[in-house]
Amino acid sequence: MTEVAIFGAGRIGKIHAGNLVRQPGAHLKYVVDPDAKAAAALAAQHGAAVGATDGVFADGAVRVVVIASSTDTHADLIERAAAAGKAIFCEKPVDLSLERARRCADAVQRAGVHCLIGFQRRYDPTFAAAKARIDAGEIGTPEMLVVTSRDPGAPPVEYIRRSGGIFKDMLIHDFDIFRWILGDEAATLHATGSCLTDPAVGEAGDVDATAVTIRTKSGRLAQINTIRRAAYGYDQRFEVLGSKGMLQAGNHRPTEVVAWTAQNVAADKPEHFFLERYRVAYANEMAHFFETLASGAVPRTTIADGVAALELAEAATTSWRERRIVEL
Repeated sequence: MTEVAIFGAGRIGKIHAGNLVRQPGAHLKYVVDPDAKAAAALAAQHGAAVGATDGVFADGAVRVVVIASSTDTHADLIERAAAAGKAIFCEKPVDLSLERARRCADAVQRAGVHCLIGFQRRYDPTFAAAKARIDAGEIGTPEMLVVTSRDPGAPPVEYIRRSGGIFKDMLIHDFDIFRWILGDEAATLHATGSCLTDPAVGEAGDVDATAVTIRTKSGRLAQINTIRRAAYGYDQRFEVLGSKGMLQAGNHRPTEVVAWTAQNVAADKPEHFFLERYRVAYANEMAHFFETLASGAVPRTTIADGVAALELAEAATTSWRERRIVEL
């Protein structure tokens, strides 16, 4: 039996807890959250106990920690878990500070512990199938990537103020997709942004719409467009143009029923938000974590990937603020 503790009993913590208890041989022993009621409710749901941070790291029976707490807690928990020799599953980002994230990566490497960073889009069946077909050479050499990433609405302004900004909070997933799909690293990056959906976002020091252009070290090009409002739902798709053709990976819809009438052709809108869109991806991600933990294989999304995506988010923030191309 693999004893697990989870930090965070909020929205994403509930998803991860539900998925981890389905893993063969895994047992949720502790739930830790400063909100005592939330911790108690999640613990009761899965037959766990409410724990405390110090107690979790002192308990030698706990082999795995799942970090689904607020971003400002991630780095401390990663470093403490590494020092205690516990395997780590941590939601993105590693930290909002690039320097701190790099220290976490060093701590994980020195301790030699298993660590997966939660970039769940790599585990989405549609995106993963596109990646496999690219790697199989179906479209030849990938030359250009276009990523579209649109939320149905912005989070509360209070959240935006402490999120680290749209490039670290929202686009960090798209930066990871860029690296994964093209299998390349950025040489230059230019980012621009505007407040188009809510002036309060600008008053909080952020933007809600962005356009990013990346040139890779091998000369490939990538464009990422994002906005925090899409009236029709959660819009997550990309296309890759290669020397022999193109692959597109599109949205999911609640059903694939299409109505054809004399008036119009109608289909369901995309699934509403990330909880629905990536439901299977989150389950696959947790299963992959425990599979690689058992086999000793390297996880698909490592802490090095977390640092690399944060480097791009930092560069994008600099590019936007200073209105210049950033060289990496």
